[in-house]
Amino acid sequence: MAVVTSIINLKGGVGKTTLTLALAHYLAAEHAKRVLVIDLDPQTNATIALVTERRWRERDQTGQTLFQLFKDQLDGTRTFSAPEAILTRVSNVGGGVPGLDLLPASIRLHRIQDRITKITDLDSFRNGPVYALRESLRDVLPHYDHVLIDCPPNLGVITLNGIAISRYFLIPVVPDILSTLGVPLVLDRMADFALRAQHEIFGLGIVVSRYRSSSRLHKQTVLSMRRDAIPGIHPPIFNTIIAEDVGVAEAADVEGNVSSLREKFGGNAPHRQFSGLADEYLRYVGG
Repeated sequence: MAVVTSIINLKGGVGKTTLTLALAHYLAAEHAKRVLVIDLDPQTNATIALVTERRWRERDQTGQTLFQLFKDQLDGTRTFSAPEAILTRVSNVGGGVPGLDLLPASIRLHRIQDRITKITDLDSFRNGPVYALRESLRDVLPHYDHVLIDCPPNLGVITLNGIAISRYFLIPVVPDILSTLGVPLVLDRMADFALRAQHEIFGLGIVVSRYRSSSRLHKQTVLSMRRDAIPGIHPPIFNTIIAEDVGVAEAADVEGNVSSLREKFGGNAPHRQFSGLADEYLRYVGG
């Protein structure tokens, strides 16, 4: 069965999507894992970084994105099909990475988020829209080694769909005050959902992203995070730190083909960091 991990932070701009994309690429290309990226974020950043905008629009117009899954919940229909919606061998590395697949998002998710919330039992989370994704992927998940879910920067019903199928969650943070303030809230909400929904989910770790070695604040924040982490209460801080790098930001461009992960993610330093992150991730989840 697949190892399912949600990547989440309540603050935007922390490198959440970049982390999801890099981890997915390196697991598939360097470790020959079968990887599914699920884009739950209405901003569709992970989707547009893995397939061209034209290809995404074609899928969205024919009901082959996650918008259709949640629209079915509102309309009482069963139009969405996960096997048909999943795009295989995505990315612009070598014309597509074998084993790297995508379940795409849609910007139209913005339109129905509030309506989905209104029909959800937020007290006990019994059945209903919170488990729409789980039901749609019941026969799909066994075909993958790892599933990585790019979550929106909130803990709404659509995000909870990802949490409801996840064994782990991973929190990327920029080492500053605003980025790290949201971590306790994520931990509290995860614990609350796990208790009420009777679903075990574990904090896999915190990944420091967009780190600037020249910043005294960044250095002090990382030291404080490591010092204050209480085993068994706080998720561990990953040893691998992802530095701020212009080349990493450009990895989201999927229009032009590239020949290697090193070329896509911006050269030697980012390549080593993301490769190390994938190695560390696999050690934590057991392969």
